Amino acid sequence: MSTRGAIGPGTLGRRLLVSIALVLLAAAVTAWVVATLVGPALFHEHLVRAGIEDHELADLHVEEAFRSASTLALALALVVAGATALAVSVLLTRRVGRSVAQMSRAAAQVGAGRFDARVPLPGIGTEFDTLASAFNTMAAHLEDDARLRDRLIADVAHELRTPAATIAAYVEAVEDGVRVLDAETVAVLRDQAERLARLARDLAAVTRAESGELDLLLTDVPAAALLDAAALAGRERADSAGVRIEVQAAPDAGTVRVDRVRLAQVLDNLVVNAVRHTPAGGTVTLRTARSTPDTVELVVADTGEGIPAADLEHVFERFYRVGSARDRGRGGSGVGLAICRALVHAHHGSIRAASDGTGRGATFTVRLPAALPSVPRATTPG
Repeated sequence: MSTRGAIGPGTLGRRLLVSIALVLLAAAVTAWVVATLVGPALFHEHLVRAGIEDHELADLHVEEAFRSASTLALALALVVAGATALAVSVLLTRRVGRSVAQMSRAAAQVGAGRFDARVPLPGIGTEFDTLASAFNTMAAHLEDDARLRDRLIADVAHELRTPAATIAAYVEAVEDGVRVLDAETVAVLRDQAERLARLARDLAAVTRAESGELDLLLTDVPAAALLDAAALAGRERADSAGVRIEVQAAPDAGTVRVDRVRLAQVLDNLVVNAVRHTPAGGTVTLRTARSTPDTVELVVADTGEGIPAADLEHVFERFYRVGSARDRGRGGSGVGLAICRALVHAHHGSIRAASDGTGRGATFTVRLPAALPSVPRATTPG
């Protein structure tokens, strides 16, 4: 928008100019009243008090000289002050109007789906700079969300393509008589259907958790009990894969206030993920410790394939794959770790991944607020 448009009809700049003009007009009228009515009367009163009331003609000349000098001085002051105020007002309103116009255009672009729109800092005050910074931050977040959404749609389409194509191919082969509907065919169809169902369940779970719509039934649970339950749930899978599960619970680990079912889902996902990427003969270790007086750590560490440093910050994103090591042939839906992060955040905790590199294992650490100690009730003497 041009600077002329910044003070066009109906704009903020025009309204500011009109407001300032009204203030200047009120100041000018007040000054004129003082100079022409109040000032001369007061001057005459002072002459009378000075004892020169006998010189009436001289009084008139003096009063006229005072009125002329006052009017001239006041007029000159008003002209200079008005011109200065007008110049400053025009400059200010143009800058304010330009800034608001830029913000308006950028907001319209964001509303139309162009999340790369940004506004420069106007430099006319902390409030405007803060507003511009907040807008740019919002637009950046929306741009990131749009990018993640597009990638999510592409990933979901890719995840659905393989099982859907397999089911369609087998059904077509059965219809053409190329294959018979035997136990093997039924097993393949059932496996692919379960893969689709698992993907749908996992996506629904992570969406509910991230949107804050998840209801948590919080109870105080010993941290060691959570690890024992996770080890028991993953034992069969680990045994079939030739992987050993160990539990190392610190005696002072304490308790956490969590939804036991949801935290079991987190630990189950972490254990399954660790077993899946640990070769036969490896070990998955479950540890718990009191990292701080107010924090409890639940750790799932493995001696498996490890994670490259460049991939560590992305492993909790939906459908993110760490090279060929975590490919789609391992049976995961691709959102297990995203579910873990969403559920841990719902408990006001944090989760992070660490690894010394490929082939050197991986460690996932869940940090949760420790449960507050219960206060014993005071008993009333009977």
